[in-house]
Amino acid sequence: MLQIDVLTILVLTAANLATVSVALPLIMGRGISRAARLAQGALLLQTLGWVGIIASELLAGSWADPVLSVCSVGAASAANVAIYWALREWLGPRPGNALLLALAVLLPVGYALAFSNYQLRVAYANFTLAAQFLVIARAALWPQTRASLPWRVLIATCYTVVAAFTVGRGILGGFMPHLYPNFAAPHPINIGAQLAANITLVLTTVAVLVAWREEAEAKLREQAYTDNLTGLLNRHGWTERAPALFDQSRRHGIPLALVMLDLDKFKTINDTLGHDVGDRVLQLFGAVLRDQRRSSDLAARMGGEEFALLLPHTEAAAAILIEQRLRNALKTACAAQPQLAVDYSAGLAVLDARDASLSAFMVRADNALYCAKDQGRGRLQTAD
Repeated sequence: MLQIDVLTILVLTAANLATVSVALPLIMGRGISRAARLAQGALLLQTLGWVGIIASELLAGSWADPVLSVCSVGAASAANVAIYWALREWLGPRPGNALLLALAVLLPVGYALAFSNYQLRVAYANFTLAAQFLVIARAALWPQTRASLPWRVLIATCYTVVAAFTVGRGILGGFMPHLYPNFAAPHPINIGAQLAANITLVLTTVAVLVAWREEAEAKLREQAYTDNLTGLLNRHGWTERAPALFDQSRRHGIPLALVMLDLDKFKTINDTLGHDVGDRVLQLFGAVLRDQRRSSDLAARMGGEEFALLLPHTEAAAAILIEQRLRNALKTACAAQPQLAVDYSAGLAVLDARDASLSAFMVRADNALYCAKDQGRGRLQTAD
């Protein structure tokens, strides 16, 4: 009958982890996000954990055994925290952070204290690791997020499977130590756990690469929609996002206000002080506009010194107050940097039955803006 050498599988797992740990940074390159760096760190920590396990098995009974064993479970625990934090970076706030951190600290500490009692330490370590795996599996799926589902399901499935085998090892070591006397014991559950570790390593790596690619594509889309100088939406971003807000407001009768803004005498600033100062003025105004807008508002640089601010759920009176707040914030910012002092003219339109399209709505606000300029600049003019 074919005998499977568990220690050989352990060595192959460590070798595969080491290979992936080296390959991922080469594939991803430099300038990657914090999430990608955390995922890379998780794989490296897993590699160190498996190497520590193998070394402790080879040096069983020596003074190095407890040191290597504690270090290996510590590395495994830290790897779980790293992959969880990577998920949090990719998906937003996740449940279980406090629990995972507590388990990450308690695992190596409790393992070290219980090292002299084989049954206790094996049961404790495996059950604690299984709890960590389940926290990660849950974090991959809940709460819901806009990130694509397949790679999250893949991670959740992998960690759930590994958790099940880990619980099985904990039961064997804690209650049937004669069937699981050491980490290399050829028990079917242990063999299955080692094979599952190899398979889930491959699948988890695939999921991490998909998540990283999705993140990179999202950044490229965001860059395509963002004005590099001000950090606001550019005209392309406005064209992509503003129509949906307009259509929703028109269809459901939701109040909607539009403010078109134009920096006063900006050409004079460029001609007399230079384009570098002009760029800094645009950056200053963009920063103020970003700070003063609400999370539901759309703010865009339409080109040159012209900007647009779309205000959902906003009547005329509220829009006027928002514009006043913006103008006061700009005055405060200019007072701190007088060399960049600038003012603006603005036109306000509120959605009504005449606005059959977003372009018609923008024309009314633009006409009000031209009126404000004709009347002396530095003011807000409402449409009609």
